[in-house]
Amino acid sequence: MTLILEKKELGPGIKSFILLSPMISRKAKPGQFIVLRVSEKGERIPLTLADSDPEKGTIRIVCQEVGKTTKQLGELSKGEEILDVVGPLGHASEVEHFGTVVIVAGGVGIAEAYPIAGALKMADNRVITIVGARNKDLLIMLDEIKKVSDEVLTITDDGSSGRKGLVTDQLRELLEKGTEIDRIIAIGPTIMMKAVADLTKKYDVPTIVSLNPIMIDATGMCGGCRVSVGGETKFACVDGPEFDARKVDFEQLLARLGAYKDNERVSYDRCRLENQAHE
Repeated sequence: MTLILEKKELGPGIKSFILLSPMISRKAKPGQFIVLRVSEKGERIPLTLADSDPEKGTIRIVCQEVGKTTKQLGELSKGEEILDVVGPLGHASEVEHFGTVVIVAGGVGIAEAYPIAGALKMADNRVITIVGARNKDLLIMLDEIKKVSDEVLTITDDGSSGRKGLVTDQLRELLEKGTEIDRIIAIGPTIMMKAVADLTKKYDVPTIVSLNPIMIDATGMCGGCRVSVGGETKFACVDGPEFDARKVDFEQLLARLGAYKDNERVSYDRCRLENQAHE
């Protein structure tokens, strides 16, 4: 059981949790993730670590309520416990002095980008962070991102904050005007990462994406998170979650992600109706 020490709402349906987890906090590195189970009969879901503090023995996760399990997680309160939390899992982000790194973060991917940006900044990189969301209410952790970035560029679909458009519009502008960029890291919705990968194929800039496929055991045994990278089958849980964007078969990944959409919607609606019945 893992105790919830703090809970905050960052935006509509977006919750931040500080969890007491001394063992994970001592080992956690930027780019890694945990897998949790809210209840005994619940599913296991992966969530990227948004921060960790080994001195306090805490880790931070951020989730958006998009399915049954994230909805159940979002309903937990400070002082309650999560049944299972396993981690840290996956390979940590590659952190060294690259030069200028552009991080493209969309939606909840902003939380995932935060520790990576901080680590790259500590490695003496110039960090430019592009953060995007559908609207200003979904732009999260901006104050924290600004502390670990040399420059933060905000963009929203509806123009309610920063520039109106897509994160790729801002990235394209940087590339076209000849900004010296040594590395690009994209974190967010799969369709966004695909768009970044398609754009940067035209430029000779190493591009990394943090993939979020369907994942079950997160130990490489079930094969649920398999992705095709450079024509080879990789498991995001043990080989990733970060891969060379130019080698990822995004069409296959998107098809696999959409395989259970109808089932997920039914499960979420049933959970919502059950909650309403108990109110």
